Amino acid sequence: MIRDTFPVGLLQCNCTILGDELSHEAIVVDPGDEIPQILQRLARHSLTVKQILITHAHIDHIMGAERLKEITGAPILYNQHDLPLVAMMDVQATWLGIATPEVRPPDSNLTDGQAIQFGTLTGQIIHTPGHTQGSVCLHLPEESLLLAGDTLFAGSIGRTDLPGGNGRQLIGSIHEKLLPLPGATVVIPGHGRSTSIEREREQNPFLQ
Repeated sequence: MIRDTFPVGLLQCNCTILGDELSHEAIVVDPGDEIPQILQRLARHSLTVKQILITHAHIDHIMGAERLKEITGAPILYNQHDLPLVAMMDVQATWLGIATPEVRPPDSNLTDGQAIQFGTLTGQIIHTPGHTQGSVCLHLPEESLLLAGDTLFAGSIGRTDLPGGNGRQLIGSIHEKLLPLPGATVVIPGHGRSTSIEREREQNPFLQ
């Protein structure tokens, strides 16, 4: 599998490209900004985007999705419980002091347990409400990989003081759905460095 993770935008959101080396089909997760860079990296790996996945509808994760769709034709997928956040995209834009980006409802809704197929690779959606009501993670069991969005970080957890946040719900989502995953699972959070399920299970002070 081809995996390319890099920070984009003002808040340095981790955008991840996952590609199948056989078919050269790919998904792009959280294209928050810097679409030219994303396209350059796709071209470097000779990948064709089949789906655009959004872990949650905060502006720093979703802002570039519509532009990437216009260029590639790939559908945008995210959980419909975050539509209230899309409806207040103008308010979110004021948080960063930028113009309001064009953000539309998803082409398809992401649901808990849903399979994501690209080429010979398959991932599974895990709905983890708490940071937002529509927050999801993408788990690829055969690759021992979890794209956690802003649900789980290295040594921390997602903030819950923004619209749609719920601290008790977030802790429940992590304990019930993420920590039971194999300890060797590599976790790519929405911001910052990668970690592992085992490390967060044993050392994350917010989860003890």
